[in-house]
Amino acid sequence: MEPVSAVYKTLLESTRAIPWKIDWGTMQFAYVGPQIEALLGWAPSSWVTVGDWASRMHPEDRERVVNFCVAQSQAGVDHEADYRALTRDGRYVWIRDVVHVVRSEDGTVDSLIGFMFDISERKQTEQQLITLQKELEELSFRDGLTGVANRRRFDALMELEWSNARRNRKPLSLIMLDIDYFKQYNDRYGHLEGDICLKRVARTLSSAATRARDLLARFGGEEFVLVLPETDEAAARMLAERCRDLIQAEQIPHEQSSISPVLTISLGVGTVIPSHDDELLPFIDTVDKRLYEAKLQGRDRIVADS
Repeated sequence: MEPVSAVYKTLLESTRAIPWKIDWGTMQFAYVGPQIEALLGWAPSSWVTVGDWASRMHPEDRERVVNFCVAQSQAGVDHEADYRALTRDGRYVWIRDVVHVVRSEDGTVDSLIGFMFDISERKQTEQQLITLQKELEELSFRDGLTGVANRRRFDALMELEWSNARRNRKPLSLIMLDIDYFKQYNDRYGHLEGDICLKRVARTLSSAATRARDLLARFGGEEFVLVLPETDEAAARMLAERCRDLIQAEQIPHEQSSISPVLTISLGVGTVIPSHDDELLPFIDTVDKRLYEAKLQGRDRIVADS
């Protein structure tokens, strides 16, 4: 009958997992399964000490994984670690080491035994899921028609910039704008042309505010907002004028407008350095009322801080 140890060895070496054993006292490999050569290209005989294991690890993973595994082993705790292992031809393969700590009768650590698993495919799938999740998250903050930020993104960012402005005692400006007589535009040209018009307006307005933290969002319908962190009243007013001029320069025909043969916009502008007593919603409401006032005054104009 074949010896039990030989049976175990046959079983171990027939699995896809790579078995190994390290003597704790010498920190040398007592055994490494031959499967390791097929996966990483390194012959089992080249795995002599734990130094070989550590040196064949991605530099970004090495310190974290080695420190963790040593600490867990010294504490006698079984553990797992994921890292990128270097192949002989210079590539990296994602490995999961599952480690069991073997103790002597007196309780001291005798050896470590474990398995290496190739988890590259799993890691690739995880990365694809992370990428997909980010894409979905970005989509959830993007207006489906115009591609600019949506109301949800505006609400989240405005809260953040309000807190930053209050903490740092910096001005925060907001421009709210509306396409004049847009219902009449849709009635005259149709909703498909109306959608094209909204996309064109969004693209034009996007070119107005170019700083990294500036945000253009579609507030709803034909209304847009521009969030302008660390922007004072004068600069906000100038940017509002630029928005109005850019839309005017587009010369989008609007035969049903009561004030111009081309598309125009009305704008409300507000600036605040929020104190701890100030609240965000009343500020937004103030700017919205200025937009409404611009419409009452005849449209195609800007109403800002008085």
